[in-house]
Amino acid sequence: MSVSRIPIRLVIENLGEAEGELVRIQSPRTTDAIIKQLPIEGLAALWQQEVYFEIPVKMGSEKAKPTVEKGTLAYWPMGSAFCIFYGETQPYSPVNIVGKVTKNLELFEQVKSGTKITIEKR
Repeated sequence: MSVSRIPIRLVIENLGEAEGELVRIQSPRTTDAIIKQLPIEGLAALWQQEVYFEIPVKMGSEKAKPTVEKGTLAYWPMGSAFCIFYGETQPYSPVNIVGKVTKNLELFEQVKSGTKITIEKR
């Protein structure tokens, strides 16, 4: 296992599992803070083609980006939230990029508000 890329599983209640990786190089302090809290559980909220949920991490902006690619995993400082961008959408405000979804990204299209999502190490 690489120190810079940490494999994770995103377990979506009643839908299945997606796989991804947290990539330290883009926002190392934010990524480390998230890794220390794993496993993290949250209830999904929806915005455009994005699923997000509040997590127990409080961080400011770290190389925050106003645009993201499909499949991006990010931390939203304004809402202390973990974000999964599953479509062609952009964040409400700049986010700290922490990784990407590598498998089953399409599952997030079916997520309903309030669905439980768990992030854990793979």
